Amino acid sequence: MPDECAVIIDSLIEQRHNQGMTQKELAKASCLTQPVIARLESKKTTPQLDTLLKVASALGCSIKVVPSGRG
Repeated sequence: MPDECAVIIDSLIEQRHNQGMTQKELAKASCLTQPVIARLESKKTTPQLDTLLKVASALGCSIKVVPSGRG
């Protein structure tokens, strides 16, 4: 998993904890299942952008995509 993706996931996990939400509550709020949230937070696979956006939205956050200038 790219480091940038892990940083985003860590931020989402921190937001969930700060809001006192369980994985199950976050899953319901993001229209996903609890196992999807658990897989995301375990960082064992690289999540789809759509999944990250749903989770961020459910937490009241946004994700900005910024070109890195690599090329």
